[in-house]
Amino acid sequence: MNLEYIKESVWHIKEKSEKAKNNELINCIIETKNMLLNANQNYDFAQGKMIDYFLYQIKANEAKLDFLMNEAKNRRIELDLIEAAYYKQDKVV
Repeated sequence: MNLEYIKESVWHIKEKSEKAKNNELINCIIETKNMLLNANQNYDFAQGKMIDYFLYQIKANEAKLDFLMNEAKNRRIELDLIEAAYYKQDKVV
């Protein structure tokens, strides 16, 4: 019965518009840049095994950011807009 409900509810989900997808991508880029900045700052003060942890976070966030930036280029989103939104620390609406 629970499985039937899930199957039925999936059919009612509407596809997001291109603008909504682009805004979500920009917000994800901003969030990832913030996480990368935090990981870099925390690495500066890390000790012991926490150094490895923050190095892992830095590498993971760098890889994620590269992927997201390539996706933005493929969608022809102007990167200046992303940078402006990042420096304002605003969510894109």
